[in-house]
Amino acid sequence: MDERRQPDPAPPARAAREARLHDLIVAAQRGDESAYAGFLRETAALLRPFFRRRLAQHPDDSEDLVQETLLALHNKRHTYDPSQPVTTWMVAIARYKLIDLLRSRAGRDWLNEPLEDDLEELASEKEPAAHEARRDLRMLLARLPDKQRLPIEYVKIEGLSVEEAARRTGLSISAVKVGVHRGLKVLAASVRGAR
Repeated sequence: MDERRQPDPAPPARAAREARLHDLIVAAQRGDESAYAGFLRETAALLRPFFRRRLAQHPDDSEDLVQETLLALHNKRHTYDPSQPVTTWMVAIARYKLIDLLRSRAGRDWLNEPLEDDLEELASEKEPAAHEARRDLRMLLARLPDKQRLPIEYVKIEGLSVEEAARRTGLSISAVKVGVHRGLKVLAASVRGAR
């Protein structure tokens, strides 16, 4: 099976998938066990490539994260609001599980993996909230001092290496890594505080 990133499905396919998942989770919330099994099966099929792309350097963790996310979705299924897109709800939970895993890792190399794909996927122009997501990201980043904001922009958003970011910013490689790490912690705390 080709693990390379495939283009996003055409909007009609995405809309059909959204409608199908929505119908399954709504039926599951009403007690339909068969619909719930179908929802979990389809969700697992979506989560696997989502995590594989983000955990390419740690493939063994991918399936564990799929299972943890399915368990979290199971435990939070009563919180799904049927008036909202189900995939947005699912991806938010998946991202929290991914962030939890990354935080738990002792090695800080995980912090140097670009967020570009996530931003593109979660805030693409095809999505209705794209403009708002980009605006919110810019506002959050603007709160950071340059020694944190610039490393995040260069390494996480633009996908530059730590060495390239160090050259551009004039910071040491170590300072870029620390800036990314501390900046992401501040951003995470800001997002948690906004809820």
